[in-house]
Formats: sequence, structure tokens, C-alpha cells
Amino acid sequence: MHITVLTVPECPNAPLALERVTAALAGRPAEVELVEIHEQEQAAARGMTGSPTILVDGVDPFAPAGAVPSVSCRLYREADGTVAGAPSVAALREALATGGRPEAATAMSGDCCEVNALDVVGRDGRGRRAPAERGLRSVHQAVLRHFADTGAAPGPDALEPLAAQAGREAREVLAELAAEDFLTLDESGTIRAAYPFSAVPTRHRVRIDGGAEVWSMCAIDALGIPAMLNADAVISSTDPVTGEPVTVTTRAGATTWEPGDAVVFVGQRPGGGPAATACCDALNFFASAASAHAWAESHPEVPGRAVDQAPAEDIARQTFGPLLSP
Repeated sequence: MHITVLTVPECPNAPLALERVTAALAGRPAEVELVEIHEQEQAAARGMTGSPTILVDGVDPFAPAGAVPSVSCRLYREADGTVAGAPSVAALREALATGGRPEAATAMSGDCCEVNALDVVGRDGRGRRAPAERGLRSVHQAVLRHFADTGAAPGPDALEPLAAQAGREAREVLAELAAEDFLTLDESGTIRAAYPFSAVPTRHRVRIDGGAEVWSMCAIDALGIPAMLNADAVISSTDPVTGEPVTVTTRAGATTWEPGDAVVFVGQRPGGGPAATACCDALNFFASAASAHAWAESHPEVPGRAVDQAPAEDIARQTFGPLLSP
């Protein structure tokens, strides 16, 4: 992947653009270059429609309709309506996932806020890998491994030895993990979900080779399970509109989707809150883009869009792949 940041000399937003590109890559290999544009003719030749312009493999994924070459200052509108000198990390992450191709995702009608949904999935760019401090990561990873091995959540007693190593009690650590939306607890303090896993039945069932059958919180979470575990798996779900089965089979890192034109709808309910309530029920598999569009039209309260298979897999891989790293 090649990323080019086009700027005029001494553009005050060039450092911000480079910083956000680096954050969005999160260690993903890519060639990043900064190119200064001095004249209008250069802007036209390189595809710059204001400084800074970010090209992903030669494509500007943020170019508005009718944009013309320009060496003027360029601003980007955030999901909350504010403007900034560079795209948000979440918006850049999605652009990288689609290879910069606008056609890689099918836009729904209306002013979509698909970036918001991905912000919730990825904790607004902070990722879902718990920090190592205060026993958070060790307990979180133990919860995830228990789900993968047994299909169920561990009780606090099973987590006490790990929490004790950090001088804490398991319930205290779990409460902090819940407050930061790494997992959710019920009123009694029992684990109800630990993204990507659900302790209660959902629409999405994942059979892990050499492991258990588990429920996932949403379609993106389901796709993230084999990536997180580096394991083969079979995902079974259903189209919420037609009831048609959707199956995704992962073998040796390659995936097969049935039906072949299935997509994932990525949306978020307004009002914010944890991913479990804000977007998990709006992140579903659909047998076709037409079916996803029909669902979107019947749920105007859930802005979002349908995402093709490869970008959906990439989002899941980036979100959940690092969770069990030391």
C-alpha cells in the first residue's frame, strides 16, 4: 500500500495528517511519502484538491463530488460536524481498509455516519487491546481465552489469581474493563459479553476448529474471532430481512462467503454508549447489498452503510487481531 500526503510548502496541517495516517496504519506495512505541491498545474497532475490531500494507492477517498485541483487550504468535516485539518483516524482506518476505493462499500441513503459505528467498534481509535496496567490485559485475555476454549464466560473466581498478581480483586478489574467498554457485565457482575464474544445467544454463531462453538456480538466481531485466534472457523448467521443463511468459512487465512455477494451492514444507533447497545445489533451480515439497503430503509434511525467482504474482513482483522498479543 502506498500513501501520499500532498501539501503546499509549510502547510500547518501536514504534521497532523502524517500523525493520523501513522495512527490509522497501527503498524501495518505501507509506504508513506510527503510531497510538496507548488503550483496549480502540479496540483492538477497529482490530484490535490487542497492541502493536505491524502491519496491511498493514488486515490483520494475523501474527495467530495465535483472537487477541483487546488493549492488552497483543505479542511475535513468530522462526524460531529466540526472541522479539522486532516481526516480522523477512524475515517483513515476505513479508507485504508477499502484501499481508498469509494466503490468498495455501498453507501446507504442519507447522511451516513458509518465512521461513528467503527469508532464504537474500535473504541474511538483506542483499539480493543486492554492496557497492561493494573492487571487489565492479563484478566481480559484470560476472559477471551476462556470463551474460545469453552464457549462461556469465566466466573470471577477463575480470574482471582491473575487479578491478585496486580494486587487487585477480580471484580474490581472486571468493573474497570466494563467501564472502558472492553466487556459488559450484568447487574450481578457476571460477564455478559467480552468483544468479540457474547455469553448469550445472538444471530452470529462461530464454530472454532479445535475450540468451542461461541456466539459473537456482531458480524464484525464474528469475522474477528478467527483473526484473533489465528484459527480456522465457520461463521453461521442469517440475513435479518430475508432469513437467508449467511456462512463465512475461514481456512488457512482464506475466506469463503456464501452467498457470494453477501455484505456486512455497519451502523450505529444515535446516543452513544457502549458498543453492545450502540451498534452491535446494527452490524449484521446480509445475503446481498439489496437486502442491506432494504433493512437500512426500514431503519432510518440507524445511519450506516453496507461494506463489501474484503473491507469487512480487514476491519475485523485490525480491530481484533492484536487482542491476545503480549
